[in-house]
Amino acid sequence: MAFGTIRNVRKVFSAGELISRSREPVVALDDASFDFEQGQLVALLGPSGCGKTTLLRIVAGLISKTSGSVNIGGREVTEPLGDYGFVFQSPSLMPWRSVIDNVLFPMEILKNNNKAARARANELLGLVGLSNFAHARPHQLSGGMQQRVALCRALIHQPKLLLMDEPFGALDELTRLEMNDLLLRIRHETGASVLFVTHSISEAIYLSDKVIVFSRRPARVAKEIQIDLPYPRSQRTRFTPAFTQAERIASEALGVLAPGSEAETGAAS
Repeated sequence: MAFGTIRNVRKVFSAGELISRSREPVVALDDASFDFEQGQLVALLGPSGCGKTTLLRIVAGLISKTSGSVNIGGREVTEPLGDYGFVFQSPSLMPWRSVIDNVLFPMEILKNNNKAARARANELLGLVGLSNFAHARPHQLSGGMQQRVALCRALIHQPKLLLMDEPFGALDELTRLEMNDLLLRIRHETGASVLFVTHSISEAIYLSDKVIVFSRRPARVAKEIQIDLPYPRSQRTRFTPAFTQAERIASEALGVLAPGSEAETGAAS
């Protein structure tokens, strides 16, 4: 049995749940279904506003689905579960706390902020190259460094599932590439399963074992793409024929590239 099973998930927001003045309900998700295995990294790829984040929040138990089922590790998700980690686009660090105290915050909530937890926090900060900044404040860090702290915070309680909502979207391109490599290394060392929301085709292909391509809202799964690129991956992987082929398939599924356009272009030239 798969570690994660998403079946026929539908989410309809009533007019009262929406910030907009719309008086009509909005169908955010319509019949989303896919599976993933323990330890896999699965990218959720699709246009802005198509329902990717909504699905991630349903998996996290933060909002309820209208219909369908979400089963993670043999449990039906109906409420927030303690063994998940969540990383948002904004690091959302507490400015009055040091880096290590931000990382340890979930352990305080779990009433397990002990010596072992501090050792784990220091280990994670070492893993992301921030050992020398454990007692710094967030304002003393760059955006990429702050996101590394947020990643450590999400991993401190050793979650089985890491949910990431465009965590590198606000970073410059070079920092984003570095964070991609860091995530691959952390995922390998922790063994956590990852659901990763992104708008970037290249990022989705580079990071994942599987890409779930969503249609425009109301979101359906337009295509499921298995990524067979070998590990370990490096930035050179992006320039291989297999990578280019996967990008083409994803681009066609998103509708940004017409099927057969590559061949037609070649014939025209």
